[in-house]
Amino acid sequence: MISNNFKHVNNWVFDLDNTLYSPKVCLFDQIEKKMTDWISRKLSISREAADILRSDYWKKYGTSLAGLMREHQIEPEEYLSYVHDICFDNLVKNPELKNLIENLPGRKIVYTNGTAPYAKNVLSALGLLDVFSCIYGVEDANYNPKPEYKAYELVFKKDGLNPLTSAMFEDEPRNLKVPHQLGMKTIFVSPESKDEHYIDFHTSKLSGFLKHLI
Repeated sequence: MISNNFKHVNNWVFDLDNTLYSPKVCLFDQIEKKMTDWISRKLSISREAADILRSDYWKKYGTSLAGLMREHQIEPEEYLSYVHDICFDNLVKNPELKNLIENLPGRKIVYTNGTAPYAKNVLSALGLLDVFSCIYGVEDANYNPKPEYKAYELVFKKDGLNPLTSAMFEDEPRNLKVPHQLGMKTIFVSPESKDEHYIDFHTSKLSGFLKHLI
């Protein structure tokens, strides 16, 4: 029996990194290192300066890529191909999570600020690829990143998703602000809580939350 707070939900939107797997896996650490390497080489600056720029652009623009595109007019394809070429050996199949997501009523989709091909690699390693009906990456939002309103508008229009009958799971709190404005149920997935009006629920473990939900 689905929880009363979610009886109206028939679209379940999941972020990817640090949401469908634990941050303890440190998968994104590999990507951040490659981001720094790429920025250092492309802009001919030190790794230290590149790492600061990477972090500053993420804070200001939502993703480091968005900052690079707007401040340096870089083409996204080469960058995205390089930073997502990582090792997935730290990920293990998660049959419990697969079963829980499968038992949610309605459609399940993934929407990430990474690329869809990268998301498929992660989902394959987790044994979750066939759980989701659609996978959307930053390219589906014309490289506009969450938390920008335009990004959600483009992806949700492409999907035909009705926010009023949808829920979204995210590990980055600012990425839940627009979904909340649109009328979605918002679930913050993180070891640490965050007191924001646009966060409806918090959980430190996705599978634990889904067990109580279903």
